[in-house]
Amino acid sequence: MVVRNELSDEQIDRVFQALAAATRRDILRRTIDREQSVSELARDYDMSFAAVQKHVAVLEAAELIIKRAEGRERLVRANPVMIARAKALLARYEELWRARIARLDDLLAEDPGTDAARHPAPPASGTDRTEQGD
Repeated sequence: MVVRNELSDEQIDRVFQALAAATRRDILRRTIDREQSVSELARDYDMSFAAVQKHVAVLEAAELIIKRAEGRERLVRANPVMIARAKALLARYEELWRARIARLDDLLAEDPGTDAARHPAPPASGTDRTEQGD
């Protein structure tokens, strides 16, 4: 049996949008350590309870946290499965870019014409540098 670990484009968008805000990253960090109520989370931010609830909702929509009811409280904890899937996605991006950089390094090492002294950079202003005697 093959378990699909790929995220859809929509899931990737939601994860990155959720992680784009510092408050949401902090909520996620805090709920990795231990499950907390939304009220408990809200106490540490200089914003309304409703604003914290909205941040929690964005994280929940991205499946980065799991929210459950316990009596009147809503408890929040990080979702290690989605965090692992997001981490795997980032690892694939890292692998892709490292491979591209390695190929570029190999090409540059093979090309004797890459010596900076032989090929000076063009002028930044786009002017012709033939009049250097001034």
